[in-house]
Amino acid sequence: MTDLSAPMKPQPTIMDAHSPGVVLRSIVIGLTAFLTVVDLFATQAILPSLTRHYGVTPAAMGFAVNASTMGMAIAGLVIGVLSPHIDRRLGILVSLTLLAIPTTLLATAPNLTVFTLLRIAQGLCMASAFALTLAYLGEQCSAADAGGAFAAYITGNVASNLVGRLMSAAVADRLGLSWNFYLFAALNLAGALLVYFTIQRVRPMHASAPTQTPVAAMITHWRNEKLRAAYGLGFCILFAFIGTFTFVNFVLVRPPLSLGMMDLGLVYFVFLPSIVTTVLAGKAVERLGPRTTIWAALTVAALGLPLMLAPHLAGVLAGMVLVGVGTFFAQAAVTGFVGQAASGNRGVASGTYLACYFCGGLVGSAVLGRLFDSFGWTACVAGVGAALLAGGWLTCRLTVGDAKS
Repeated sequence: MTDLSAPMKPQPTIMDAHSPGVVLRSIVIGLTAFLTVVDLFATQAILPSLTRHYGVTPAAMGFAVNASTMGMAIAGLVIGVLSPHIDRRLGILVSLTLLAIPTTLLATAPNLTVFTLLRIAQGLCMASAFALTLAYLGEQCSAADAGGAFAAYITGNVASNLVGRLMSAAVADRLGLSWNFYLFAALNLAGALLVYFTIQRVRPMHASAPTQTPVAAMITHWRNEKLRAAYGLGFCILFAFIGTFTFVNFVLVRPPLSLGMMDLGLVYFVFLPSIVTTVLAGKAVERLGPRTTIWAALTVAALGLPLMLAPHLAGVLAGMVLVGVGTFFAQAAVTGFVGQAASGNRGVASGTYLACYFCGGLVGSAVLGRLFDSFGWTACVAGVGAALLAGGWLTCRLTVGDAKS
């Protein structure tokens, strides 16, 4: 999340393309991503238990759990603006270390208000570490190696959706809700230790001085039709993702499916295909162009929605697979598009995109939660479909004036 428009010379760090441990480097990058955002969606696997614990509605608990996206939206924008002035290594270390504090306190949160505020604090720390790591990779990897580095980071991000949910469900089922949060606090600290021992201190990257203030750059980006469409697309993608994978948990534990806590965790093996397919997004965009790639991804996600209304588990799982594959693939493609569409001040452009993306998650949890409480799962799925349809409409504007349209 920094301005990558200026030429930068890669430094000889563990993440450099010419180091002998390329495989080790990829593992380190993937683990860093995993340990940074593993808290984000893991709590969704225990939503029914949390709802009973706090004695609230699914919509209220869904909003509280997803309040982390509010913190991520704020931090994504702030880090995008301040990124040139922040030491990457120190910023990542501090963010992951501080992340362990609200994670630990969630174990003893006395009410839903405190729980919500702690989730916002988690989001602030997660997004800071996430954005600064992306900035570090963009600066320290050679052009030839950047694709592999970012692919490793995306894969770790996707894997956290699967493994985090499995771990959360297993620990909560066997040891209780409190130990679930203690475990993830330990993982946050493990992430800080990993960064401490694997990311070397490097000389600050001095980009050319920006020609605009951050506010002026943001206004310029909003005037760019392609970037506006990308921002809206990010909003729609997480809106749909959050709506699906938050409230499907309540469907899975109710009749006729009636899954137990551990079974609910195992359901999230549906993310395995996404781990494989997401890393192919860059090649798909290169071959097909951004518009066709994103349309195809959103179509795959939409095809999964009718299946999620099925009364049998196999149909619901198939629907979850398709929604996961489609939304992750679309997100990877749009993220790359933002970096290309911004002619300058890319840190501000990326930060604005992240803010819109995470706002979509927060609004999705609120709006679709209300639909779920008032009208049921079918209405919630219809709301997800509307978001995907809006995303398809916005995709038409992504490549206006682009030779690859």
